[in-house]
Amino acid sequence: MKANNHNTLIKTFVALSLTATACGTWAATVPAGTELAAKQELVRNNGSEPASLDPHKVESDVEFNLISDFFDGLVSVRNDGSIEPRLADKWEEKESTVWTFHLRPGIKWSNGQPITAQDVVWSWQRLVDPKTGSPYASYLGNMHVVNAHDIAEGKKPLDTLGVKAVDANTLQITLTQPTASFLAMLAHPSLVPVNQANIEKFGEKWTQPANFVCSGAYKPSQWVVNEKIVAQRNPQNWDNSHTVINQVTYLPISSETADVNRYKAGEIDIVFTIPQTLFASLKKSIPDQVHVTPKLATYYYEFNTTKPPFNDARVRRALNMALDKDIIAGKVLGQGQIPAWVFSQKIIGGVELKSPDYANWSHEKRVAEAKKLLAEAGFNASHPLSFNLLYNTSESHKRIAIAVSSMWSKNLGVEAKLQNQEWKTMLDTMHSGNFDAVRYAWIADYDDAATFLNNFRTGDSENTSQYSNAAYDDALKHAAKADNVAERGKYYQQAEDRLATDVPAIPVYHYVLAQLVKPYVGGYAPNSLAFYYTKDMYIKKH
Repeated sequence: MKANNHNTLIKTFVALSLTATACGTWAATVPAGTELAAKQELVRNNGSEPASLDPHKVESDVEFNLISDFFDGLVSVRNDGSIEPRLADKWEEKESTVWTFHLRPGIKWSNGQPITAQDVVWSWQRLVDPKTGSPYASYLGNMHVVNAHDIAEGKKPLDTLGVKAVDANTLQITLTQPTASFLAMLAHPSLVPVNQANIEKFGEKWTQPANFVCSGAYKPSQWVVNEKIVAQRNPQNWDNSHTVINQVTYLPISSETADVNRYKAGEIDIVFTIPQTLFASLKKSIPDQVHVTPKLATYYYEFNTTKPPFNDARVRRALNMALDKDIIAGKVLGQGQIPAWVFSQKIIGGVELKSPDYANWSHEKRVAEAKKLLAEAGFNASHPLSFNLLYNTSESHKRIAIAVSSMWSKNLGVEAKLQNQEWKTMLDTMHSGNFDAVRYAWIADYDDAATFLNNFRTGDSENTSQYSNAAYDDALKHAAKADNVAERGKYYQQAEDRLATDVPAIPVYHYVLAQLVKPYVGGYAPNSLAFYYTKDMYIKKH
Protein backbone atom coordinates (compact mmCIF):
# COMPACT_ATOMS: atom_id res chain seq x y z
CA MET A 1 0.00 0.00 0.00
CA LYS A 2 1.07 3.57 -0.49
CA ALA A 3 2.50 5.36 2.51
CA ASN A 4 1.26 8.91 3.06
CA ASN A 5 3.94 9.79 5.57
CA HIS A 6 7.71 9.36 5.44
CA ASN A 7 8.12 7.65 8.80
CA THR A 8 6.13 4.74 7.99
CA LEU A 9 10.50 -5.54 9.62
CA ILE A 10 8.34 -8.30 9.53
CA LYS A 11 8.96 -11.82 10.90
CA THR A 12 8.74 -14.66 8.45
CA PHE A 13 5.31 -16.18 8.59
CA VAL A 14 5.33 -19.33 10.65
CA ALA A 15 4.50 -22.64 9.09
CA LEU A 16 0.75 -23.07 9.06
CA SER A 17 -1.21 -26.24 9.59
CA LEU A 18 -3.60 -27.23 6.85
CA THR A 19 -6.55 -26.62 9.13
CA ALA A 20 -6.71 -23.59 11.44
CA THR A 21 -9.12 -23.10 14.32
CA ALA A 22 -9.89 -20.23 16.64
CA CYS A 23 -7.45 -19.87 19.49
CA GLY A 24 -5.86 -17.31 21.74
CA THR A 25 -7.19 -14.06 23.10
CA TRP A 26 -8.99 -11.63 20.83
CA ALA A 27 -8.78 -7.85 20.75
CA ALA A 28 -7.66 -5.86 23.79
CA THR A 29 -5.77 -7.80 26.45
CA VAL A 30 -5.74 -5.84 29.70
CA PRO A 31 -3.09 -7.07 32.16
CA ALA A 32 -4.35 -8.17 35.55
CA GLY A 33 -4.34 -5.35 38.06
CA THR A 34 -4.62 -2.60 35.43
CA GLU A 35 -7.04 0.13 36.49
CA LEU A 36 -8.96 1.42 33.50
CA ALA A 37 -10.14 4.98 32.97
CA ALA A 38 -13.87 5.56 33.24
CA LYS A 39 -13.80 7.34 29.87
CA GLN A 40 -12.59 4.97 27.16
CA GLU A 41 -11.99 7.37 24.28
CA LEU A 42 -8.96 7.66 22.00
CA VAL A 43 -7.78 10.46 19.69
CA ARG A 44 -5.26 9.53 16.99
CA ASN A 45 -3.90 11.65 14.19
CA ASN A 46 -4.21 9.96 10.80
CA GLY A 47 -2.03 12.37 8.80
CA SER A 48 -4.38 13.40 5.98
CA GLU A 49 -7.99 13.54 4.89
CA PRO A 50 -8.86 10.09 3.51
CA ALA A 51 -9.62 9.81 -0.20
CA SER A 52 -12.58 7.54 0.62
CA LEU A 53 -13.84 4.97 3.13
CA ASP A 54 -14.66 2.53 0.33
CA PRO A 55 -12.17 -0.37 0.64
CA HIS A 56 -12.16 -0.76 -3.15
CA LYS A 57 -11.41 2.86 -3.94
CA VAL A 58 -8.34 3.47 -1.78
CA GLU A 59 -4.66 2.54 -1.71
CA SER A 60 -2.77 4.09 1.22
CA ASP A 61 -2.17 3.76 4.93
CA VAL A 62 -4.35 6.81 5.57
CA GLU A 63 -7.46 4.96 4.41
CA PHE A 64 -6.43 1.47 5.52
CA ASN A 65 -5.91 2.70 9.10
CA LEU A 66 -9.62 3.54 9.13
CA ILE A 67 -10.85 0.56 7.12
CA SER A 68 -8.97 -1.82 9.45
CA ASP A 69 -10.99 -0.45 12.38
CA PHE A 70 -14.30 -0.40 10.48
CA PHE A 71 -14.15 -3.80 8.75
CA ASP A 72 -13.06 -7.34 9.49
CA GLY A 73 -11.54 -9.69 6.94
CA LEU A 74 -11.58 -13.47 6.83
CA VAL A 75 -8.25 -13.55 8.67
CA SER A 76 -5.59 -11.21 10.01
CA VAL A 77 -1.89 -11.54 10.75
CA ARG A 78 -0.69 -11.46 14.34
CA ASN A 79 2.47 -9.57 15.28
CA ASP A 80 4.38 -12.86 15.50
CA GLY A 81 3.46 -13.59 11.87
CA SER A 82 0.89 -16.29 12.60
CA ILE A 83 -2.56 -16.21 11.01
CA GLU A 84 -5.49 -15.20 13.20
CA PRO A 85 -9.04 -16.29 12.31
CA ARG A 86 -11.48 -13.38 12.08
CA LEU A 87 -14.73 -13.64 10.09
CA ALA A 88 -13.65 -17.16 9.17
CA ASP A 89 -12.95 -19.39 12.16
CA LYS A 90 -11.47 -22.35 10.31
CA TRP A 91 -10.32 -23.43 6.88
CA GLU A 92 -8.73 -26.26 4.96
CA GLU A 93 -6.93 -26.59 1.64
CA LYS A 94 -6.50 -29.21 -1.04
CA GLU A 95 -3.17 -29.35 -2.87
CA SER A 96 -2.65 -25.67 -1.92
CA THR A 97 -4.92 -24.56 -4.78
CA VAL A 98 -8.45 -25.06 -3.44
CA TRP A 99 -9.11 -23.32 -0.14
CA THR A 100 -12.36 -23.69 1.80
CA PHE A 101 -13.21 -21.16 4.52
CA HIS A 102 -15.95 -21.58 7.10
CA LEU A 103 -17.44 -18.35 8.40
CA ARG A 104 -17.79 -17.83 12.11
CA PRO A 105 -21.37 -18.71 13.21
CA GLY A 106 -23.69 -15.77 13.82
CA ILE A 107 -21.50 -12.98 12.41
CA LYS A 108 -23.45 -9.84 11.52
CA TRP A 109 -23.15 -6.52 9.75
CA SER A 110 -23.50 -3.40 11.87
CA ASN A 111 -27.17 -3.21 10.77
CA GLY A 112 -27.83 -6.65 12.25
CA GLN A 113 -28.03 -8.57 8.97
CA PRO A 114 -25.99 -11.79 8.65
CA ILE A 115 -22.63 -11.74 6.89
CA THR A 116 -22.57 -14.53 4.30
CA ALA A 117 -20.13 -16.20 1.94
CA GLN A 118 -21.99 -14.57 -0.94
CA ASP A 119 -21.06 -11.16 0.53
CA VAL A 120 -17.41 -12.10 0.06
CA VAL A 121 -18.00 -13.33 -3.50
CA TRP A 122 -19.81 -10.11 -4.48
CA SER A 123 -17.18 -7.94 -2.81
CA TRP A 124 -14.27 -9.61 -4.56
CA GLN A 125 -16.06 -9.46 -7.91
CA ARG A 126 -16.55 -5.73 -7.30
CA LEU A 127 -12.84 -5.36 -6.48
CA VAL A 128 -11.69 -6.82 -9.83
CA ASP A 129 -14.51 -5.28 -11.89
CA PRO A 130 -12.94 -2.76 -14.32
CA LYS A 131 -15.97 -0.53 -13.73
CA THR A 132 -14.94 -0.12 -10.09
CA GLY A 133 -11.51 1.20 -11.05
CA SER A 134 -9.87 -0.06 -7.88
CA PRO A 135 -6.16 0.68 -7.39
CA TYR A 136 -6.01 -2.88 -6.03
CA ALA A 137 -7.78 -4.48 -9.00
CA SER A 138 -4.67 -6.58 -9.66
CA TYR A 139 -4.39 -7.91 -6.11
CA LEU A 140 -6.48 -11.10 -6.49
CA GLY A 141 -4.62 -11.81 -9.72
CA ASN A 142 -1.34 -11.51 -7.86
CA MET A 143 -2.74 -14.09 -5.42
CA HIS A 144 -3.35 -16.30 -8.48
CA VAL A 145 -7.11 -16.55 -7.97
CA VAL A 146 -8.57 -18.17 -11.09
CA ASN A 147 -9.40 -15.65 -13.85
CA ALA A 148 -8.73 -12.62 -11.61
CA HIS A 149 -6.23 -10.98 -13.95
CA ASP A 150 -8.38 -11.54 -17.03
CA ILE A 151 -11.45 -10.09 -15.33
CA ALA A 152 -9.54 -7.01 -14.16
CA GLU A 153 -8.39 -6.47 -17.74
CA GLY A 154 -11.95 -6.79 -19.07
CA LYS A 155 -11.32 -10.11 -20.83
CA LYS A 156 -13.70 -12.36 -18.84
CA PRO A 157 -17.02 -11.89 -17.00
CA LEU A 158 -17.19 -11.39 -13.23
CA ASP A 159 -18.88 -14.71 -12.55
CA THR A 160 -15.81 -16.63 -13.77
CA LEU A 161 -13.76 -15.45 -10.76
CA GLY A 162 -12.43 -18.44 -8.81
CA VAL A 163 -14.46 -17.66 -5.70
CA LYS A 164 -17.83 -19.22 -4.88
CA ALA A 165 -20.26 -19.56 -2.00
CA VAL A 166 -20.77 -23.28 -1.34
CA ASP A 167 -23.50 -22.28 1.10
CA ALA A 168 -24.25 -19.24 3.26
CA ASN A 169 -21.35 -19.98 5.60
CA THR A 170 -18.81 -21.66 3.33
CA LEU A 171 -16.50 -19.98 0.83
CA GLN A 172 -14.33 -21.75 -1.71
CA ILE A 173 -11.33 -20.05 -3.39
CA THR A 174 -9.56 -21.69 -6.32
CA LEU A 175 -6.02 -20.73 -7.36
CA THR A 176 -4.21 -21.40 -10.61
CA GLN A 177 -1.12 -22.46 -8.65
CA PRO A 178 0.06 -22.78 -5.04
CA THR A 179 0.87 -19.38 -3.54
CA ALA A 180 3.17 -19.38 -0.53
CA SER A 181 1.89 -16.06 0.82
CA PHE A 182 -1.80 -16.80 0.21
CA LEU A 183 -3.05 -16.64 3.81
CA ALA A 184 -0.98 -13.55 4.59
CA MET A 185 -2.24 -11.84 1.42
CA LEU A 186 -5.79 -12.74 2.42
CA ALA A 187 -5.52 -10.36 5.38
CA HIS A 188 -5.27 -7.28 3.15
CA PRO A 189 -7.86 -4.48 3.76
CA SER A 190 -8.96 -4.50 0.10
CA LEU A 191 -10.38 -8.01 0.65
CA VAL A 192 -12.78 -7.19 3.49
CA PRO A 193 -16.38 -7.92 2.49
CA VAL A 194 -18.66 -4.93 1.92
CA ASN A 195 -22.46 -4.84 2.07
CA GLN A 196 -23.99 -5.29 -1.38
CA ALA A 197 -27.52 -4.13 -0.52
CA ASN A 198 -26.24 -0.97 1.13
CA ILE A 199 -23.94 -0.03 -1.76
CA GLU A 200 -26.65 -0.68 -4.33
CA LYS A 201 -29.11 1.43 -2.32
CA PHE A 202 -26.89 4.48 -1.68
CA GLY A 203 -24.32 4.34 -4.49
CA GLU A 204 -21.33 6.60 -3.87
CA LYS A 205 -23.01 7.96 -0.73
CA TRP A 206 -22.83 4.63 1.08
CA THR A 207 -19.67 5.75 2.91
CA GLN A 208 -21.45 8.63 4.66
CA PRO A 209 -21.81 7.82 8.38
CA ALA A 210 -25.61 7.83 8.24
CA ASN A 211 -25.53 5.14 5.53
CA PHE A 212 -22.45 3.20 6.59
CA VAL A 213 -22.72 -0.56 7.15
CA CYS A 214 -19.60 -2.39 8.31
CA SER A 215 -18.32 -5.45 10.15
CA GLY A 216 -15.46 -4.21 12.30
CA ALA A 217 -15.06 -3.17 15.91
CA TYR A 218 -16.05 0.43 15.13
CA LYS A 219 -18.58 2.24 12.99
CA PRO A 220 -18.18 5.90 11.88
CA SER A 221 -20.73 8.21 13.45
CA GLN A 222 -19.43 11.58 12.25
CA TRP A 223 -17.27 12.78 9.35
CA VAL A 224 -16.38 16.46 9.20
CA VAL A 225 -14.21 16.86 6.11
CA ASN A 226 -10.69 18.13 6.89
CA GLU A 227 -11.52 18.17 10.61
CA LYS A 228 -12.22 14.70 12.01
CA ILE A 229 -13.85 11.29 11.71
CA VAL A 230 -15.46 9.96 14.87
CA ALA A 231 -16.32 6.28 15.28
CA GLN A 232 -18.28 4.44 17.96
CA ARG A 233 -18.01 0.88 19.13
CA ASN A 234 -19.99 -1.51 16.93
CA PRO A 235 -22.14 -3.69 19.22
CA GLN A 236 -22.84 -6.10 16.34
CA ASN A 237 -19.16 -6.97 15.90
CA TRP A 238 -18.61 -10.66 16.64
CA ASP A 239 -15.81 -9.84 19.11
CA ASN A 240 -17.40 -6.79 20.74
CA SER A 241 -17.16 -8.28 24.24
CA HIS A 242 -13.37 -8.00 24.08
CA THR A 243 -13.32 -4.40 22.83
CA VAL A 244 -12.54 -1.77 25.50
CA ILE A 245 -12.37 1.64 23.83
CA ASN A 246 -15.85 3.03 23.16
CA GLN A 247 -15.00 5.95 20.86
CA VAL A 248 -12.11 6.81 18.58
CA THR A 249 -11.49 10.11 16.79
CA TYR A 250 -9.21 10.29 13.75
CA LEU A 251 -7.69 13.67 12.84
CA PRO A 252 -6.35 14.61 9.36
CA ILE A 253 -3.46 16.85 10.50
CA SER A 254 -0.73 16.95 7.85
CA SER A 255 1.53 19.38 9.73
CA GLU A 256 3.82 17.28 11.90
CA THR A 257 4.66 20.25 14.11
CA ALA A 258 0.98 20.99 14.71
CA ASP A 259 0.48 17.30 15.46
CA VAL A 260 3.15 17.36 18.18
CA ASN A 261 1.90 20.67 19.60
CA ARG A 262 -1.62 19.31 19.98
CA TYR A 263 -0.19 16.16 21.54
CA LYS A 264 1.66 18.29 24.10
CA ALA A 265 -1.56 20.21 24.76
CA GLY A 266 -3.34 16.95 25.59
CA GLU A 267 -5.60 16.99 22.52
CA ILE A 268 -4.07 13.93 20.82
CA ASP A 269 -3.13 10.55 22.29
CA ILE A 270 -1.10 9.17 19.35
CA VAL A 271 0.63 11.34 16.75
CA PHE A 272 0.90 10.26 13.12
CA THR A 273 4.68 10.71 13.02
CA ILE A 274 7.47 12.58 14.79
CA PRO A 275 9.16 15.28 12.66
CA GLN A 276 12.91 14.89 12.31
CA THR A 277 13.51 18.41 13.59
CA LEU A 278 11.94 17.53 16.96
CA PHE A 279 12.95 13.90 17.30
CA ALA A 280 16.18 14.38 19.31
CA SER A 281 14.65 16.85 21.76
CA LEU A 282 11.56 14.70 22.33
CA LYS A 283 13.71 11.60 22.78
CA LYS A 284 15.54 13.50 25.50
CA SER A 285 12.58 15.20 27.22
CA ILE A 286 9.94 12.43 27.11
CA PRO A 287 11.79 9.22 26.14
CA ASP A 288 9.07 6.94 27.51
CA GLN A 289 6.57 8.44 25.05
CA VAL A 290 8.77 8.10 21.94
CA HIS A 291 8.17 4.80 20.15
CA VAL A 292 10.30 3.72 17.17
CA THR A 293 9.34 0.49 15.40
CA PRO A 294 10.89 -1.19 12.33
CA LYS A 295 8.59 -1.01 9.33
CA LEU A 296 8.51 -3.04 6.15
CA ALA A 297 8.32 -0.07 3.79
CA THR A 298 10.36 1.84 1.21
CA TYR A 299 10.39 5.55 0.32
CA TYR A 300 11.15 6.32 -3.32
CA TYR A 301 10.90 8.79 -6.19
CA GLU A 302 9.01 7.39 -9.15
CA PHE A 303 9.48 8.45 -12.77
CA ASN A 304 6.94 8.67 -15.56
CA THR A 305 8.87 6.28 -17.81
CA THR A 306 6.76 7.11 -20.88
CA LYS A 307 7.64 10.80 -20.82
CA PRO A 308 10.96 12.30 -22.04
CA PRO A 309 13.57 12.47 -20.63
CA PHE A 310 12.54 9.69 -18.26
CA ASN A 311 11.88 7.24 -21.06
CA ASP A 312 15.70 6.97 -21.08
CA ALA A 313 17.02 4.57 -18.42
CA ARG A 314 20.40 6.33 -18.44
CA VAL A 315 18.81 9.50 -17.07
CA ARG A 316 16.95 7.60 -14.38
CA ARG A 317 20.03 5.62 -13.34
CA ALA A 318 22.17 8.78 -13.23
CA LEU A 319 19.77 10.47 -10.82
CA ASN A 320 19.78 7.37 -8.62
CA MET A 321 23.59 7.25 -8.48
CA ALA A 322 23.94 10.95 -7.68
CA LEU A 323 22.04 10.77 -4.39
CA ASP A 324 23.94 10.39 -1.14
CA LYS A 325 21.41 8.17 0.60
CA ASP A 326 23.56 7.81 3.71
CA ILE A 327 23.17 11.53 4.37
CA ILE A 328 19.41 11.41 3.71
CA ALA A 329 18.84 8.46 6.08
CA GLY A 330 21.38 9.42 8.72
CA LYS A 331 21.33 13.23 8.73
CA VAL A 332 18.11 14.49 7.14
CA LEU A 333 16.05 11.81 8.92
CA GLY A 334 18.15 10.32 11.73
CA GLN A 335 15.52 8.10 13.35
CA GLY A 336 16.97 4.76 12.32
CA GLN A 337 16.02 4.73 8.63
CA ILE A 338 18.21 2.60 6.34
CA PRO A 339 19.58 3.77 2.95
CA ALA A 340 17.83 1.84 0.18
CA TRP A 341 19.35 0.38 -2.98
CA VAL A 342 16.71 -2.33 -3.48
CA PHE A 343 12.98 -1.76 -3.73
CA SER A 344 11.72 -4.48 -1.45
CA GLN A 345 13.97 -5.06 1.56
CA LYS A 346 17.41 -6.51 2.16
CA ILE A 347 15.75 -9.36 4.05
CA ILE A 348 12.11 -10.22 3.39
CA GLY A 349 10.07 -13.42 3.49
CA GLY A 350 13.12 -15.51 4.29
CA VAL A 351 15.00 -14.14 1.26
CA GLU A 352 18.16 -12.00 1.43
CA LEU A 353 18.56 -9.67 -1.56
CA LYS A 354 21.81 -8.07 -2.73
CA SER A 355 22.15 -4.42 -3.65
CA PRO A 356 23.55 -3.54 -7.13
CA ASP A 357 27.31 -3.33 -7.48
CA TYR A 358 27.24 0.47 -7.73
CA ALA A 359 25.73 0.66 -4.25
CA ASN A 360 29.14 -0.41 -2.92
CA TRP A 361 31.07 2.18 -4.90
CA SER A 362 32.28 5.37 -3.28
CA HIS A 363 29.91 8.31 -3.61
CA GLU A 364 32.49 10.06 -5.81
CA LYS A 365 32.66 7.13 -8.22
CA ARG A 366 28.86 6.98 -8.47
CA VAL A 367 28.66 10.72 -9.23
CA ALA A 368 31.33 10.40 -11.93
CA GLU A 369 29.41 7.56 -13.57
CA ALA A 370 26.17 9.55 -13.27
CA LYS A 371 27.75 12.45 -15.16
CA LYS A 372 28.80 10.10 -17.96
CA LEU A 373 25.31 8.65 -18.23
CA LEU A 374 23.70 12.09 -18.41
CA ALA A 375 26.19 13.20 -21.06
CA GLU A 376 25.41 10.11 -23.12
CA ALA A 377 21.73 10.99 -22.85
CA GLY A 378 22.44 14.52 -24.18
CA PHE A 379 22.49 16.57 -20.97
CA ASN A 380 25.41 18.80 -19.97
CA ALA A 381 26.21 22.31 -18.75
CA SER A 382 24.93 23.91 -21.96
CA HIS A 383 21.86 21.67 -22.02
CA PRO A 384 21.01 20.96 -18.37
CA LEU A 385 18.32 18.53 -17.26
CA SER A 386 15.28 20.21 -15.69
CA PHE A 387 12.08 18.58 -14.44
CA ASN A 388 9.28 18.84 -11.87
CA LEU A 389 9.52 16.85 -8.64
CA LEU A 390 6.11 16.36 -7.01
CA TYR A 391 5.42 15.45 -3.38
CA ASN A 392 2.33 15.47 -1.18
CA THR A 393 2.07 18.28 1.35
CA SER A 394 4.20 17.49 4.38
CA GLU A 395 7.03 19.20 6.22
CA SER A 396 9.14 16.05 6.07
CA HIS A 397 8.56 15.40 2.37
CA LYS A 398 9.56 18.99 1.69
CA ARG A 399 12.78 18.67 3.70
CA ILE A 400 13.74 15.48 1.88
CA ALA A 401 12.87 16.95 -1.52
CA ILE A 402 15.01 20.02 -0.80
CA ALA A 403 17.95 17.79 0.17
CA VAL A 404 17.51 15.59 -2.91
CA SER A 405 17.21 18.52 -5.33
CA SER A 406 20.28 20.14 -3.76
CA MET A 407 22.32 16.95 -4.30
CA TRP A 408 21.24 16.71 -7.94
CA SER A 409 22.08 20.37 -8.50
CA LYS A 410 25.49 20.16 -6.82
CA ASN A 411 26.54 16.82 -8.28
CA LEU A 412 25.01 16.97 -11.77
CA GLY A 413 23.84 20.53 -12.46
CA VAL A 414 20.27 19.20 -12.61
CA GLU A 415 17.32 21.42 -11.70
CA ALA A 416 14.46 19.66 -9.91
CA LYS A 417 11.60 22.14 -9.48
CA LEU A 418 9.64 21.26 -6.35
CA GLN A 419 5.86 21.03 -6.46
CA ASN A 420 3.46 19.89 -3.77
CA GLN A 421 -0.17 18.78 -3.78
CA GLU A 422 -2.58 17.51 -1.15
CA TRP A 423 -2.61 13.73 -0.76
CA LYS A 424 -5.82 12.97 -2.68
CA THR A 425 -4.87 15.33 -5.51
CA MET A 426 -1.41 13.81 -5.83
CA LEU A 427 -2.88 10.30 -6.12
CA ASP A 428 -5.13 11.49 -8.95
CA THR A 429 -2.15 13.12 -10.65
CA MET A 430 -0.15 9.92 -10.45
CA HIS A 431 -2.88 7.71 -11.88
CA SER A 432 -3.49 10.18 -14.70
CA GLY A 433 0.22 10.10 -15.61
CA ASN A 434 0.49 13.88 -15.41
CA PHE A 435 3.89 14.07 -13.69
CA ASP A 436 7.64 13.92 -14.33
CA ALA A 437 8.82 12.46 -11.03
CA VAL A 438 6.83 11.99 -7.83
CA ARG A 439 7.53 11.17 -4.22
CA TYR A 440 6.13 7.77 -3.43
CA ALA A 441 6.33 5.04 -0.82
CA TRP A 442 5.10 1.53 -0.36
CA ILE A 443 4.30 -0.39 2.81
CA ALA A 444 4.31 -4.15 2.38
CA ASP A 445 0.89 -5.76 2.07
CA TYR A 446 2.43 -9.09 3.16
CA ASP A 447 5.86 -10.54 3.95
CA ASP A 448 7.20 -11.26 0.48
CA ALA A 449 9.23 -9.25 -2.03
CA ALA A 450 6.39 -9.52 -4.55
CA THR A 451 4.37 -6.98 -2.57
CA PHE A 452 6.91 -4.35 -3.69
CA LEU A 453 7.98 -5.78 -7.04
CA ASN A 454 4.48 -6.28 -8.47
CA ASN A 455 4.13 -2.49 -8.59
CA PHE A 456 6.46 -2.47 -11.61
CA ARG A 457 4.92 -5.46 -13.38
CA THR A 458 3.45 -4.71 -16.81
CA GLY A 459 -0.25 -4.00 -16.49
CA ASP A 460 -0.41 -3.95 -12.70
CA SER A 461 -3.02 -1.50 -11.43
CA GLU A 462 -0.41 0.11 -9.13
CA ASN A 463 2.19 0.51 -11.90
CA THR A 464 1.86 4.28 -12.20
CA SER A 465 5.42 4.54 -13.53
CA GLN A 466 4.14 2.62 -16.59
CA TYR A 467 7.39 0.66 -16.63
CA SER A 468 7.38 -2.45 -18.79
CA ASN A 469 10.10 -5.04 -19.24
CA ALA A 470 9.45 -8.61 -20.41
CA ALA A 471 12.47 -10.06 -18.59
CA TYR A 472 11.32 -8.43 -15.36
CA ASP A 473 7.80 -9.79 -15.77
CA ASP A 474 9.19 -13.28 -16.45
CA ALA A 475 11.29 -13.19 -13.28
CA LEU A 476 8.16 -12.44 -11.22
CA LYS A 477 6.22 -15.22 -12.97
CA HIS A 478 8.95 -17.73 -12.17
CA ALA A 479 9.16 -16.52 -8.56
CA ALA A 480 5.42 -17.02 -8.12
CA LYS A 481 5.73 -20.63 -9.32
CA ALA A 482 8.80 -21.45 -7.23
CA ASP A 483 8.15 -24.19 -4.67
CA ASN A 484 10.85 -23.18 -2.16
CA VAL A 485 12.30 -20.01 -0.67
CA ALA A 486 15.72 -20.37 -2.28
CA GLU A 487 14.25 -20.69 -5.75
CA ARG A 488 11.91 -17.77 -5.17
CA GLY A 489 14.80 -15.66 -3.94
CA LYS A 490 16.81 -16.36 -7.11
CA TYR A 491 14.08 -14.85 -9.29
CA TYR A 492 13.44 -11.94 -6.94
CA GLN A 493 17.14 -11.11 -7.21
CA GLN A 494 16.84 -11.13 -10.99
CA ALA A 495 13.93 -8.71 -10.74
CA GLU A 496 15.79 -6.39 -8.36
CA ASP A 497 18.84 -6.46 -10.65
CA ARG A 498 16.67 -5.40 -13.57
CA LEU A 499 15.22 -2.52 -11.54
CA ALA A 500 18.73 -1.43 -10.55
CA THR A 501 19.58 -1.13 -14.24
CA ASP A 502 16.34 0.37 -15.52
CA VAL A 503 15.45 2.44 -12.40
CA PRO A 504 11.75 3.20 -13.01
CA ALA A 505 11.98 4.70 -9.52
CA ILE A 506 14.76 5.60 -7.08
CA PRO A 507 14.63 3.76 -3.74
CA VAL A 508 15.76 6.28 -1.12
CA TYR A 509 15.39 4.66 2.29
CA HIS A 510 13.64 1.93 4.26
CA TYR A 511 11.29 3.18 6.95
CA VAL A 512 10.80 3.11 10.66
CA LEU A 513 7.58 4.11 12.42
CA ALA A 514 8.26 6.94 14.91
CA GLN A 515 5.35 8.07 17.08
CA LEU A 516 4.50 9.77 20.34
CA VAL A 517 2.06 7.76 22.46
CA LYS A 518 0.58 8.87 25.77
CA PRO A 519 1.67 6.72 28.73
CA TYR A 520 -1.96 5.93 29.58
CA VAL A 521 -2.62 4.25 26.22
CA GLY A 522 -2.38 0.49 26.70
CA GLY A 523 -2.20 -2.16 23.99
CA TYR A 524 -0.30 -0.02 21.49
CA ALA A 525 1.72 -2.54 19.48
CA PRO A 526 2.28 -1.74 15.79
CA ASN A 527 2.89 -4.68 13.53
CA SER A 528 5.61 -4.74 10.90
CA LEU A 529 3.25 -3.13 8.38
CA ALA A 530 2.78 -0.25 10.87
CA PHE A 531 -0.86 -1.04 11.64
CA TYR A 532 -2.10 -0.74 15.20
CA TYR A 533 -5.75 -1.38 15.84
CA THR A 534 -8.03 0.57 18.15
CA LYS A 535 -9.76 -2.68 19.14
CA ASP A 536 -6.49 -3.84 20.73
CA MET A 537 -6.02 -0.75 22.88
CA TYR A 538 -7.40 0.61 26.15
CA ILE A 539 -7.07 3.74 28.29
CA LYS A 540 -5.51 3.38 31.71
CA LYS A 541 -6.63 5.53 34.61
CA HIS A 542 -4.53 8.70 34.70
